[in-house]
Amino acid sequence: MTQVSNEGNAAANILGNLSIANKQPEQQSNELGQSAFLELMITQMNNQDPLSPQDNTEFIAQLAQFSSVEGLERLNEQFESFNGNFMSNQALQASSLVGRSVAVPTDTTLLMNGGIVAGSVNFEQSSSATEISIYDQSGSLIGNVPLGGRSAGEMVFRWDGQFMEVDGELIDWSTGEEPFPPGEYRFEVNAMVDGEAEQLQTSLGANVNSVTLGNDGSITLNLAGVGAVDISEVTQFN
Repeated sequence: MTQVSNEGNAAANILGNLSIANKQPEQQSNELGQSAFLELMITQMNNQDPLSPQDNTEFIAQLAQFSSVEGLERLNEQFESFNGNFMSNQALQASSLVGRSVAVPTDTTLLMNGGIVAGSVNFEQSSSATEISIYDQSGSLIGNVPLGGRSAGEMVFRWDGQFMEVDGELIDWSTGEEPFPPGEYRFEVNAMVDGEAEQLQTSLGANVNSVTLGNDGSITLNLAGVGAVDISEVTQFN
């Protein structure tokens, strides 16, 4: 077809100019975007039957559809901007954790030079006998700390490489005159519960060396002596 009605020509010119003004670099996509919608609409108008042109109702309906498509695109852009700001805030908050200590469920951590290993264990039931075993990086046992019976609840301990403190009380036990050097150490807490030996889950403090923010917004903490841990596994921020 080579002719359209005067009303159709005017609308086509306006839409054609609008299409040019809003044209973006072409990207391969399976979605019907603003430019593609306009091209289809203009093509339809250019090829309509001059003896039976598109009436005003259909034209207005298509303009309404165009407005809806444009509104959805703007909404998507705003959401992407909001998501970007949200992830930026997460990255900023996560970066503040670097250099701090957090507690996570693990049995191995790093004793820093002049530092202290802080740990905790949750007793679901009371125990008749409890003992903390400490192993060095090579896996050799360096000592056992007998603690006797413990009641149900949380037990907190601290070790500086030489002395052990449990629930604020210094235990009469020492690994020797000189403290053990900085390095990775493994802690096992064994308890007699209902007459059976049971190894309990320990939570140990570890220093946050760096933070990784995933594309999906996930936050991974890289902990000294522990490795990569999702922030959801943190039981305490020290």
